[in-house]
Amino acid sequence: MPDSTPRDILVLAAHPDLAGSHATRSVLDALRASPAAGRVELRDLYRLYPDFHIHIDAEQRALEAARLVVMLHPIYWYSMPALQKLWLDEVPRLGWAYGPGGTALHGKDFWLVGSTGGGAEAYAPGGHNHHPIEAFLLPYEQSAKTCGMHYLPPQILHAAHRATDEEIAAHAALFVKRLLHYPEWCRALAAPEVGDEEAVALDERPPLFSPLGAAE
Repeated sequence: MPDSTPRDILVLAAHPDLAGSHATRSVLDALRASPAAGRVELRDLYRLYPDFHIHIDAEQRALEAARLVVMLHPIYWYSMPALQKLWLDEVPRLGWAYGPGGTALHGKDFWLVGSTGGGAEAYAPGGHNHHPIEAFLLPYEQSAKTCGMHYLPPQILHAAHRATDEEIAAHAALFVKRLLHYPEWCRALAAPEVGDEEAVALDERPPLFSPLGAAE
């Protein structure tokens, strides 16, 4: 009998040396071994495009089928690996993902799952990086909002090079658990304060899209 589970989650994995990775590879191994794999389309960008020639139509079709788009990668120089950045430059195009007529990603959810070399203490005023991690992730948030997507709080594993097996396993387990319980955990994160009205379901949330001019 064919699998009738809709693949409504797209995971874009981007690690230039996945074989040498501990954190990202462990997350992917946990995903493949989980029931969540049945609803996930996993696209390993460095395996698919070792020549950096991205199949834009294939990537756009995968995006159109998804309700949740996940970027999974280590944070490189306060940003994303090169191939993930090229994907972002080429795939969500003007007139398709943003700008006049560009509503293909409108209303979808975006979630970053990443890892850093520095510890959490480095991402603070007075720390090595002088700013909280959220300051370095603003391009992700703004890119998602430009495409009319809902930006979910990221899941970041700090000090990945020093993390214990137990810490990495917990990071991977949380990732899988959230995929399994999507979109319920998103509603929980958006729970109202005491006295507020009941939180609006994901599909009923107002759009965040604001059209950009062609010059943008």
